[in-house]
Amino acid sequence: MRFSRQILILQIGVVVLLLAVGLALVSWLLWGTLREQYGERALGIAHTVAVDPVVVANAAARRPGGELEQQVQAVTARTGALFVVITDDRGIRLAHPDVSQIGKLVSTDPSEALAGKDVVSAVQAGTLGQSVRSKTPIRTADDRIVGEVSVGYEIGAATGDLGRLILTCALFAVGALALGVGASALLTRRLNRLTHGLEPRELTELLYEREAVLHGIGEGMLAVDAVGRVSARNDEAERLLGKPLPVGAQVSELDLSPRLGKAVAERQQVDNLLAVAGNRVLVVNSRAVRRDERDLGTVLTFRDRTDLDALTRELDAVRSLSDGLRAQRHEFSNRLHTLSGLLQLGHNGEAIEYLQTLTDTSMLSPGAIGDSVTDPYLQALLVAKIEQAQEKGVTLGLSDDSWVPATVTDPIAVNTVVGNLLDNALHAARMGSRRPSTVEIALLDEGTTLHVSVMDSGAGIAPDLRDTLFDEGVSTKIAPGHGLGLALARQAARARGGDVWLADAGGADRGALFVAALPELLEGEA
Repeated sequence: MRFSRQILILQIGVVVLLLAVGLALVSWLLWGTLREQYGERALGIAHTVAVDPVVVANAAARRPGGELEQQVQAVTARTGALFVVITDDRGIRLAHPDVSQIGKLVSTDPSEALAGKDVVSAVQAGTLGQSVRSKTPIRTADDRIVGEVSVGYEIGAATGDLGRLILTCALFAVGALALGVGASALLTRRLNRLTHGLEPRELTELLYEREAVLHGIGEGMLAVDAVGRVSARNDEAERLLGKPLPVGAQVSELDLSPRLGKAVAERQQVDNLLAVAGNRVLVVNSRAVRRDERDLGTVLTFRDRTDLDALTRELDAVRSLSDGLRAQRHEFSNRLHTLSGLLQLGHNGEAIEYLQTLTDTSMLSPGAIGDSVTDPYLQALLVAKIEQAQEKGVTLGLSDDSWVPATVTDPIAVNTVVGNLLDNALHAARMGSRRPSTVEIALLDEGTTLHVSVMDSGAGIAPDLRDTLFDEGVSTKIAPGHGLGLALARQAARARGGDVWLADAGGADRGALFVAALPELLEGEA
């Protein structure tokens, strides 16, 4: 039997049991109430009869029948009682509805009434059948007990009233039962709808499967409901984002990166979005989830590409250096061909003049900057960036006060910070209106800390971008896909205990100035 049907039957059984117990309790209370009511009525009649002077006088004289019998008949007729019986102080009947019983001892014990006590609502069987009766003593003026009055009502009168009341209660019970059954059926139907007809065993299996999927995959997963609350997440998501993600918390209060917050807020499909979270570069995918036209929220998955991004940046540095060396080799080959042609044609004077010109205007090489920067990686990076600058029509120069005699311990961090700052500066200088376009970099060794400053001749930083310049997704470039360079540079610097700042936003007549401090990046002297 299906669990929902078991619940329905159980609920109906509980309702029937409660109604049966309730009806029995009400019947018992009603019977007690009716018995008390009939008993109080009988006692009131008995008190009235017991104080009648005729009754007192005849009971004291022990005179049966006569006036007493007339009195009894009249009271019985007026009150609708089953009987009114008067006895003397020995319990001998002096008046009775059945005259044949006069002069005989009463069928029920009169001792309690003859002792001066009232007997109320006693259910007893006598010569006229079972009845609810009450008894009271007859007293003379000097408080002497000379007999008793017993008044009773037929038990059937009380049970008839009880039956009518129980029938009324039963009708209400049937209505309550119908209401309970209907409510149970609706509740069962709603339970089926909420659980999509799944049994508890199947729900348990789904829970186990959900936990296995959530914590078994290598990607981070964050599920957000339709109102922006965290509905599910796995441990990998908390590890990658570097913060707890309590279920039920509002995503807007979790201080996520701007790109992640935007992906959740817009609730659109996002593929391979790069975002920065702490010291990590994440690839984010987002999907809106709907079922039966119902909005269930958004599911985001995260993949860590920090190591891959570091290798990519290192490969870019090597590629930049290779491009620079290839350009130098190509230029050197052209110059050799020119010199060879001059010599073959016998223009020795022109060849000597050409060599002199080449000596005076030779391109910058690693050896040419070796006096101020001795680390081979920094030399290669600067040479590669100088070659890129020349290709873009920008002059990149190393400041005269640069001095780095130490060795770089983390080339990847250098490429991330210095490379991104130079790339942004070259773009700004090339897009600026000032000519010639220039970029100047200064490198300074202070113990194990490398200080970097990069200034360009561009148009500076717009005022509306200065507060958010280092946020991911913020860029001065028009083409899409930018906005991570400065965020990655600051992330790499802060991961080592340093930072990157905008020292001077520049303006129409001067470019922007960025500075960076990279602790624990240098070691010894070259």
